[in-house]
Amino acid sequence: MRTAPLVTPPPGGHAAADAPATPATTARHAMPAVPQSMPMDRDFILKNQIAERYLSGRLPIRGAQDFERYCREHPELIDQLGLAERVHSGLRLLEAGGISPPWEVPRKKWFEQLPIMIAALALAAIATIAAATMWGKLSGRDATITSLKQAVHDQPLEPATSTRNIKLVPSRTAPSRRPAVTLGGGGEAQMADIRIDMSWSKFTAFRVTLDRQDQGRVAVLNYMLRDSNGDLHLALNNSALGPGIYEFAIEGLSLHGDAIAQAWITIGIEH
Repeated sequence: MRTAPLVTPPPGGHAAADAPATPATTARHAMPAVPQSMPMDRDFILKNQIAERYLSGRLPIRGAQDFERYCREHPELIDQLGLAERVHSGLRLLEAGGISPPWEVPRKKWFEQLPIMIAALALAAIATIAAATMWGKLSGRDATITSLKQAVHDQPLEPATSTRNIKLVPSRTAPSRRPAVTLGGGGEAQMADIRIDMSWSKFTAFRVTLDRQDQGRVAVLNYMLRDSNGDLHLALNNSALGPGIYEFAIEGLSLHGDAIAQAWITIGIEH
């Protein structure tokens, strides 16, 4: 007669049996897996909490398809499970959180709206046109400045094609800001033969100072003598001076070289 061998239980067997269940084990007992072979019916749905799994997205694809098919065939189950109230509660939570429902088109940001985009494009086009216009003006201005700088640097002296005789009577009291005569202006260089009447002065030698009005001194002519008619005789090419108003200050020179103010005359130059 054969006797069954005695099998000693492994140590700690009772401890393992008495050990507390882990969270994963508890979750498996609380939410059993959905059997693939069992038919989907009302009792199965309630027992395995199919609706809760479906709403939470934890239902397998096959189980979700079977649950959806069963709900299409038995629409009264939706009311019995209270799915409408659950969906409404979820929508209220979305609204409270400022999240639009899934079926609504997301609200575009302010810079994505069509009127604002059109206005931005129009503004960009206007800015481009304005920039191109300003660039053209600046280029033309730079070319003009370069040309003027070159003209000032060269300062060409045009040959005089005619001579103009001018007799002037200066002011004995104070200089005038209004020109007594204007030279040039015809587009051609002109030689001006200027005679300033100084016959009334007791001096015979004079110093003539030429200043450009509101700018600076141009020339100083020392020991100019008047002729037999008592005139100071000056001849100049009007192209030698830039356009503007020029003031002549005439001083008498004594035997000791002292300068005493005598008269003033103002002329204008045009090109």
